[in-house]
Amino acid sequence: MVAVIGDIHGCLNTLRNLVEQIRQKYPSIEIFSVGDLVDRGNFSYEVIEFIKSEKIKFTAGNHDYMMYYFIKHPNHEIGKPWPYNGYETTLMSYNEHFDKMNEHLEVIINHPLYYNLDECLISHAGISKYMKNLLPNDFEVNSSELDEVVHSNINSEDGILWTRGTLLNIGKLQVVGHTIKKDVIYSEKSNAIYIDTGVYLGNKLSAVIVENGKLIEVLQEKTHHNDIRPNY
Repeated sequence: MVAVIGDIHGCLNTLRNLVEQIRQKYPSIEIFSVGDLVDRGNFSYEVIEFIKSEKIKFTAGNHDYMMYYFIKHPNHEIGKPWPYNGYETTLMSYNEHFDKMNEHLEVIINHPLYYNLDECLISHAGISKYMKNLLPNDFEVNSSELDEVVHSNINSEDGILWTRGTLLNIGKLQVVGHTIKKDVIYSEKSNAIYIDTGVYLGNKLSAVIVENGKLIEVLQEKTHHNDIRPNY
C-alpha cells in the first residue's frame, strides 16, 4: 500500500496538512509525489525542505526540470520556458536560501522519472499512447526498453514530463499528475488515475491510497490561503 500526492507547486501549508491527514489514517504508509514541487505557489524552497525531511519520494515534474535546466544548463531546451511558467515565486522563496539552491537542484535531478512499484507505476505525466509506437509489441513494464524510451524522449511533448494525451494501458495502474482536473479522475481505458487537482489555482491538493493496483481511498486538502498569490 502506498500514498501518492499530486502536483504541489510550492503550497507548503496545504502539503503539511495533507501529509498529516495521510499519516493519521495510515501511520506507516510510504508516501510518494508525482512532482512539480516548485513554481506558482509561495513556498517552493520550503516544500523541497519538507519533502526531504519527511522522506517523501517523488518523480520530478516538468516544472522541477525546467528549474534545474534553466539554472544549470541555460542553453538546454527544457529550461528555456521556465521564466514563463511561474518561476517568480520560486526565486522569491530562495531569497534568503540561495546557499541551498545547488543542493535542491541535485535532489531534483537525482530523483527518478518514474517508480515502477508492485502497486502501480508513478510518474509526473504518464506513459503516453504515443510511446506504443516506440516500444516492442511484447514489452514488459519492468523492461530496459521502457526505461530507454522514457529517457530518450524526455523533452518530447508526448514524453513522461509533458504529455496531456491519452495514456497507454501498460497492464498496470498508472498514477499521474500534470493534467489538472477538478477532482481525482480514473480512466478505465488507460487504467490511469489523474491526481493533479489544481492546488495553486485555489482548489485542493489530493492524494490517493493505492494497494495492489486498486484505488483504496482519495484524501484531499483545500488550498491554504497563505500558499498562493491572489492572482492565482
